[in-house]
Amino acid sequence: MKNDAIRFLTLANSNDFETEALATFHRQYEANPVYRSYCDLLNISPSEIKTSTQIPSLPIQFFKSHAVKCFNEAPSIVFSSSGTTTSINAQHPILDKSIYNHSFQKGFENQYGDPKNWAILALLPSYLERQGSSLIYMMDALIQQSNHSASGFYLDEFDQLKKQLEQLESQQQPTLLLGVSFALLDFAEQFPLQLKHTVVMETGGMKGRRKEMIREDLHTTLTKAFGIEVIHSEYGMTELLSQAYSKGHGRFYAPPWMKVASCEINDPFALIDGTKIGRLNIIDLANQESCAFIATDDLGRVFPDGSFEIMGRLDQSDIRGCNLLVY
Repeated sequence: MKNDAIRFLTLANSNDFETEALATFHRQYEANPVYRSYCDLLNISPSEIKTSTQIPSLPIQFFKSHAVKCFNEAPSIVFSSSGTTTSINAQHPILDKSIYNHSFQKGFENQYGDPKNWAILALLPSYLERQGSSLIYMMDALIQQSNHSASGFYLDEFDQLKKQLEQLESQQQPTLLLGVSFALLDFAEQFPLQLKHTVVMETGGMKGRRKEMIREDLHTTLTKAFGIEVIHSEYGMTELLSQAYSKGHGRFYAPPWMKVASCEINDPFALIDGTKIGRLNIIDLANQESCAFIATDDLGRVFPDGSFEIMGRLDQSDIRGCNLLVY
């Protein structure tokens, strides 16, 4: 692995981020044919880009229609998004898996410390039932690093999960229970518990298994069922190699190499000042081999300290100005 591929992990301040973002933009413009074509369609010349706020964000839909990558070799792994049997799923080809390994491990340690200090229980049925999940890849690595005999994955073994949590609670073992929203709700309804040493973290999404809920209602239901004050959250996606975490109330904090901004819904190139709700653009410098500059389909607000909230998903009918760019 080349040291410069994970240079983003050593960013010390905003100036370092700016320098690295601009360097990544110029390299990816040259090395990524999809991103270069997109910039050319916008009549954007790299020589015109002087700050990271001027860097065009690639609409996330391109990961469904094109191979977004900066290399010609066969990928070592391809992460894919979930979806229905008739939908087109996003694909994120990866050549050097160690870049992702460093990113998610350092990102987790920044918020929760060494995985060895935790028993990690992953309740991810919808992800375990398919191939290519970047979340399963990440959790499998963290579970192995936790080195705790109780750490592991759960599909629908709720009885076993309940007994395991009760045993860990009796031992006062710091425990992380991470799960997809619908599975946590199913488990909470069948086996409400009083948890004192367990962090409950949701990854969002009902995956068509239950009626969608706003985050506040989801968290209220789970806090009551588990006797805890807050629910933690993980924000990630197939198209990103970094994650942001919330330790309560839906306020997410990204690692130093990931920056979130919001733009006008009807103008993807007009950034919003203040905390007005807009479409979220993300610079993820861990995306060294694909595209680090992503226009998501998430609606949210960004706060002065760089933290952000997710308010919902963008209705595709509201996207004006991007449609003619998808080719």
